Amino acid sequence: MSHGFAPPAGPSAPPLLPPGTPRLGLGLAALGRPAYINLGHDAALGPDKAVGDLRARTWAMLDQAWAAGLRYFDAARSYGRAEEFLGGWLGARGHAGEAVLGSKWGYTYVADWHMDAPAHEVKDHSLATLERQWPETLASLGRAPALYLIHSATLETGVLEDAGVLARLADLAAGGVRVGLSTSGPRQADTLRRALAARVDGVNPFSAVQATWNLLEPSAGAALAEAHAAGWTVVVKEGVANGRLTAHGLSGAGDVPPALAAEAARLGVGPDAVALAAALAQPWADLVLSGAAAPEHLQGNLRALDLTPDLGELAGLAEEPETYWRSRSALPWT
Repeated sequence: MSHGFAPPAGPSAPPLLPPGTPRLGLGLAALGRPAYINLGHDAALGPDKAVGDLRARTWAMLDQAWAAGLRYFDAARSYGRAEEFLGGWLGARGHAGEAVLGSKWGYTYVADWHMDAPAHEVKDHSLATLERQWPETLASLGRAPALYLIHSATLETGVLEDAGVLARLADLAAGGVRVGLSTSGPRQADTLRRALAARVDGVNPFSAVQATWNLLEPSAGAALAEAHAAGWTVVVKEGVANGRLTAHGLSGAGDVPPALAAEAARLGVGPDAVALAAALAQPWADLVLSGAAAPEHLQGNLRALDLTPDLGELAGLAEEPETYWRSRSALPWT
């Protein structure tokens, strides 16, 4: 398969996680703010969504994840108060020395805790946003994240061509931060391959990617394998397709794809566990995120760590990328 260039196989970065740590992490997109696009999100959080309520819920979920052995926690500036909640929890629990943190810049949370806000986040990949948000992340987390990503980089924003942004990210990388990008949309693979070719003074500042990969949208798989071969850290997000691959289903009536439901029944687990196990089974996946917002959902997600699903039975679930992303963009904030 030719893509116009062959990314050099660079030296692999040190493992992101300590040896023996589960390859599942907890993402805080659905916990740091009262509204998100995950199906069933409103019901998962329940009626109590004040800042204090979500702080307490986030800490409880982090406690549950920690007790299960999870050590990677993922936030972003646009996830409401996720960084603040995470930083406070680290300090209160004394876990700062062992936890591995990731965060992202490029979106700003603008909903001011309103469920029905006309916009919940605003995208801006300018150098000015990077310079503003990096110190905000440091202050909220109380330390530098191990992983720092451009949030939903695309070819259209031009961020991967912005010399000022790339130079600043190269400075952060030289200081020991694993710099990278997260990707979204039907052209994830193209965006990632452009990032693989980026250079600042002959060196690629990037060494990590967080991408959407799931049984419905596996189109970035080949590019993620290329990134892994080049020594990058690869993190999978949206492994349950914002709830479509859970018992909730798209409609809330349990409309799980039949092949997934059958495999889940065979293994005696929920469809979410099978979907996440499929992501964990990819040889290029270093880490897979759970986006759970309720204790029972995280408990179900954790079952993925012990499964060996029949991937052949699930291969037919893939949709055309444009179809998948069109459906995702139509999901409401609840």
